[in-house]
Amino acid sequence: MAGKTRNEASSSRSGGGGSNRGESVVVDVGRRRSTCGYCRSGARTSISHGLWAHSITVDDYQDLLDRGWRRSGSFLYKPEMERTCCPSYTIRLRADDFVPSKEQLRVSKRMQRFQDGTLSVKKQDKINDGPKTSKSSGSSIHHEVSGSAAKGTLAGKDEEKNKVEAFMHYLSDQIDNAVCACTESGEFLCDIQLPKASVKMVLPAKRKLQVEGSEDLLYSSNISFQIAATLRRAQSAEKDVPHSKLSRHNAEEDVSSIAFLPKTIAEKLASSLNHMAKVSGMLIRACNGHINFYSARKGNFLSEGIQIVNGAKESPTGSGSEGGCLKKSSECPQGKRRKLEIRLKRSSFDPEEFALYRRYQIKVHNDTPEHVMESSYRRFLVDTPLVFVPPTGDDTVPPCGFGSFHQQYVIDGRLVAVGVIDILPRCLSSKYLFWDPDLAFLSLGKYSALQEIGWIKENQAHCPSLEYYYLGYYIHSCSKMRYKAAYRPSELLCPLRYQWVPFDIARPLLDRQPYVVLSDFAVLQNGESTPHVPENLMEMQHNGLNEEDANDIDDEEMDDADFVNSDDESDSEANGPTSVEIEDGDVSNVLIGLKRSCVRFKVCLLNPLKRSCVRFKDLQHAFGPSERAYLETQLRRYMRAVGAEVAGRMVYSLG
Repeated sequence: MAGKTRNEASSSRSGGGGSNRGESVVVDVGRRRSTCGYCRSGARTSISHGLWAHSITVDDYQDLLDRGWRRSGSFLYKPEMERTCCPSYTIRLRADDFVPSKEQLRVSKRMQRFQDGTLSVKKQDKINDGPKTSKSSGSSIHHEVSGSAAKGTLAGKDEEKNKVEAFMHYLSDQIDNAVCACTESGEFLCDIQLPKASVKMVLPAKRKLQVEGSEDLLYSSNISFQIAATLRRAQSAEKDVPHSKLSRHNAEEDVSSIAFLPKTIAEKLASSLNHMAKVSGMLIRACNGHINFYSARKGNFLSEGIQIVNGAKESPTGSGSEGGCLKKSSECPQGKRRKLEIRLKRSSFDPEEFALYRRYQIKVHNDTPEHVMESSYRRFLVDTPLVFVPPTGDDTVPPCGFGSFHQQYVIDGRLVAVGVIDILPRCLSSKYLFWDPDLAFLSLGKYSALQEIGWIKENQAHCPSLEYYYLGYYIHSCSKMRYKAAYRPSELLCPLRYQWVPFDIARPLLDRQPYVVLSDFAVLQNGESTPHVPENLMEMQHNGLNEEDANDIDDEEMDDADFVNSDDESDSEANGPTSVEIEDGDVSNVLIGLKRSCVRFKVCLLNPLKRSCVRFKDLQHAFGPSERAYLETQLRRYMRAVGAEVAGRMVYSLG
């Protein structure tokens, strides 16, 4: 590509259609340090190379993905794998080779039953037919405190027993929903079957054995102990590799001595329940591994009259749930069929999408309302530098075109999930998904991934080059990001030679250390340690995860404001050949972008009214020795990060 003009390069990358797909213009912000969204090191230990993209062609971005880059809005970043605290490996799978697991098949069947109206009412939450912002989790049980409690609203012990049992089933379902939400967000392992919750009534005699003030304790569940035991068994099966935020540890500690704690699990579930389930007159707390439900009022809560509506029964009072989330069974029968629509639209701001994103961040990631701002949402999930390529009708572009899109999931006219994706010449790249917290039981994260894989298969007839599904970054040291390997058979990108290595080969290597030159797997499998990794980098493992920044299934929200410049650091801080040194070429063909205002550069501008570009070799004479040496250093680092071929096509902007 060296020696070609910008237009020649762009034309040659048009995918055979002959049309110009635009130009890529970037501003290099160099190496940056930031706080890590996946570990809690307490310092700026995440090290990346960053670019601001004014515009970028889909071909150039595809090539950048294949060198370990990702985007957050218009900001492009690539972890410096030899130095960063949590090495992030690009992961992909070929759509035609995908083999769904039993759990993934169950997710598809569950959604189909939900649409058919045959999903068990006990295990499902009703969709809110009223306002978009529900005040409850859409549960099928409603409490109403009657003023005539003293007169005895429950006639007979049998009726009271039935109502209490129904209420305990309801609480059990709410806990199951919380467990499902934690699994969706990566708090628990997603590829194992967790036990179902059971809630028991606490007898008055046992309440007295608790601490003072526990007289109002009515129900309790020990599900946290069962989940802890299940996770410990799964952890043991994984050769004692730590899997969850709920067992934070240092690399030097014995994993078996700090297994999953029921107390921590109970606290997490109680917090999730308090966000998801609004139970009138009930307080939810974690206590020594138990999840306890207390009456918010003094006295016997059971004697105050519980009114229950469960989809098949009508409330004796005829009243619905708070916020209009439920209706009588005659209006919302159990067998009601639902219509699911999947709509693909180009990336743009949509108030309904933002409202759903806001609810998701607050309820699932526990963000405070004042921190979920429209400006950050636009910057993270709406803004895009990708130059849209319309369909051509010649089997080189799919019917929707190439570019950035939002894939909406709509049930009976109500938006329930949005997938933010990039459609590129060789892949669909999944960036982020947010969903309705009331529908956590549908596992919409997994369901959307299956739909995106299916979309690739369907559109290969229109664009044969479209073969792969990119899931973002796989971070072996972060349990929140390990779920991505459940989509098999997947491949990880070698951070040194940019070759794709099967995950089954890479996994045992990553079990040993966080940074591995994956393309050396033949040497590593023979028991030899990699010659490319310095000793000090083996200690870069940190404790815990940041549940807010890990963002459930995809990328972090990142921009230049999150970074501290560290370009003064020498590349020699990593020993041995690294990705910095493996591709150290001539920078003379890097394409430099200039504006008319750059009058001191005495070069021939193709169009003096607009940004134009020249090769660095044609610009060197415009600089003094020190300026030229500094710019050569910057360009060399830039070319190592993006590759010589892309550096010869993209415009490196100086003004």
